[in-house]
Amino acid sequence: MSDDRHLRNKRQAYATLRELAAAPAPRIASVLKRAYHDDADWFGSHPLNELHGIAAIENVWLGMRRSFPDMERRDSILVGGEYQGADMVAAMGHYQATFAEDWLGVPATHGVVHLRYCEVHRYVDGKIAHTYALIDLLDLMRQAGVWPLPPSLGAEGMWPGPATGDGLRLSAGDGRLGEASRKAVLAMHQAMFDFDGVNLDSMDQAEYWAEHFMWYGTAGIGACRGMTGYQAHHQIPFLTAFPDRGGAGHYICIGDGEYVVTGGWPSVVATHTGGGWIGLAPTNKPVGMRVMDFYRTERGQIAENWVPIDMIDLLLQMGTDVLARLEHMRGNPRHSL
Repeated sequence: MSDDRHLRNKRQAYATLRELAAAPAPRIASVLKRAYHDDADWFGSHPLNELHGIAAIENVWLGMRRSFPDMERRDSILVGGEYQGADMVAAMGHYQATFAEDWLGVPATHGVVHLRYCEVHRYVDGKIAHTYALIDLLDLMRQAGVWPLPPSLGAEGMWPGPATGDGLRLSAGDGRLGEASRKAVLAMHQAMFDFDGVNLDSMDQAEYWAEHFMWYGTAGIGACRGMTGYQAHHQIPFLTAFPDRGGAGHYICIGDGEYVVTGGWPSVVATHTGGGWIGLAPTNKPVGMRVMDFYRTERGQIAENWVPIDMIDLLLQMGTDVLARLEHMRGNPRHSL
């Protein structure tokens, strides 16, 4: 992809998606028409899931507009690149808004919330043809005081943006640095599959991470710091629960300066044969995990990693219906099978 097209796509995405978030309901359709192809696909986290065409995408935005009427989009990271011949733009941040009306079963707080989003958009001829959007509905439940799971092992809270404050890549970047950053992340991925099932050192992960790196896990897992925290609060429980996990392929794997984005739908496949993860006993169920990873590298090592996962979809595959549990907590239990 040429640098000019790369830069144009990023700047267009940044402006258009901010406009879309702020648009009053009657204008949403026209903004979408300018931004998307008529037959675009939109893959969102559960219960939104896979949608087709502008009318279906509009319904998502109309629902958000009713629930978050003064919604303001705040991008922390916005990067672009080319993967397998496709032009991609990826963004991470939150919508700051007053939560005025229930949304997807989560009760309105009538106060300020920060709705976390992570997105990948595939551009064709200057318009979006395909969107992947992970919205952290579990974190919204936390903010609304209706947490439906056991306590997280990591620290929950609003994700900060990059420590360097340079996540919006809206100027021409260094292509060689982007490729070097991407290769560093892929080397870390490959090392993970060297795990011998017994010794964490068999993955030699310390080589790829900065000494005091931050790992920002999705709601239900939480954030942790440094290799000791990462292993204790995420890696050991995850490896114990999913010992046969494997990669399922990427729809994005791009580097833009010191930033890298990877993602799959699913990204990881596994069987839930061990206990302790998210407080659940083994279910022996096969699962596919919808995951994105946003990385910031520093001197060839990973300094920060933000990891959105579609937890509600994953837990549903494991037999835990979080949304049904939420309804029960709100006084609407099921009364029949």
